[in-house]
Amino acid sequence: MKCMYCGSINSKVIDSRAGEDNTIIRRRRECINCGKRFTTYETVENTPIFVIKTSGARQAFDPNKIRNGIIKACEKRPVPASTIDKIVEDIQKKLYNSLAQEVTSKELGEMVCEELKNVDEVAYVRFASVYRSFTDTTSFIKELEKMVKKDK
Repeated sequence: MKCMYCGSINSKVIDSRAGEDNTIIRRRRECINCGKRFTTYETVENTPIFVIKTSGARQAFDPNKIRNGIIKACEKRPVPASTIDKIVEDIQKKLYNSLAQEVTSKELGEMVCEELKNVDEVAYVRFASVYRSFTDTTSFIKELEKMVKKDK
């Protein structure tokens, strides 16, 4: 680490502490050349994941968009906010653990559907109706029939 006072690249770590949310490490360093002390911060570098929309456009992955969609689907349902946060966190972990730099909006929608199916069936149907663009009652009923068959 380069000293901000003399420009030397030789320093030693005197103290390391985790940040408040454990995503940052704060390090106190001492320059071996001039003896002055300075602080550095270390964070994990996230490689961005891009979502490929059905139109072919690419957008940076935004977990808040998923959260907002799930919140709408769970409106007036007994789904706690902590469960919604866990779903978003699980999807985020799956994406980053896959090491893929791109994911289609279809794959992302399927991930959300799978998670919601295990939490609340009504929320799942609400989300699926928007995500899968049900155009008529027939396609809606077919999806409900699939759910009933899986339950049996």
